[in-house]
Amino acid sequence: MALRTNSDIISEVLVRNNRSTTDGFVTDATIQGWLKDAHTWAAGYKKWPMTEGKASTTSASAVTSVDGYTSIAYPEGWKADSIRLLTVGGKRFDKKNFYKFQSFLEDNPSDTSKIYTDYARNLLLNPNASDFSGTVVVYGQFMPTLDVTDLTATTIFSDYDEEGNEAIVEKMSSYLKRREHLVDEAELHDKRAVDKLEAIGQLIKEEQYNYQDTNNDGMFKRIDIVSGNFAEDSFKRDQF
Repeated sequence: MALRTNSDIISEVLVRNNRSTTDGFVTDATIQGWLKDAHTWAAGYKKWPMTEGKASTTSASAVTSVDGYTSIAYPEGWKADSIRLLTVGGKRFDKKNFYKFQSFLEDNPSDTSKIYTDYARNLLLNPNASDFSGTVVVYGQFMPTLDVTDLTATTIFSDYDEEGNEAIVEKMSSYLKRREHLVDEAELHDKRAVDKLEAIGQLIKEEQYNYQDTNNDGMFKRIDIVSGNFAEDSFKRDQF
């Protein structure tokens, strides 16, 4: 059967394991709990494109001061250390290592560079950076929630990568087998769940080959240390 909604997933787990919520061994609350745990596990297994997010707020309500730093709290429900891009008023701030960030500000107390770091689920910005007005926008990884009481609700894999729902079924089956003290069978279902998620991850990775950097990313200009010119300036068109 198609695995799209909570109802589809729960029904599949019961059918495959020859169980029913009326037999007392697996109650509605029990299997809904398994679904919630399995979805949380699968959603956090990799940094899926389906859990990439964007959050924004006005700088006036977001920016506070923590130990002398300009600080912004992590968006609720976002994974730690997952912010990859931060802008304030449309101006990008570069992410730095926390300890290097701190040393830099101590050594350069008046520097106005637009840089930030994160520590203990707080985003710390250079307090000397100019112009903190406008909207704060961050891009990163959130942890999705699933209302398991809504049988029509869908998972992060539904409609797009539904093989992931098969992994959720396998993970839920492993919970059931452990409850039956069938450890070997539980381990088998665990492995199947992992294998299915790894297969999805590999397909996504194979598609990412097509991403290309812009011309100025990761490029270094060679310098002629004798003349002091860039290497590309050593040859001039039509110079002879």
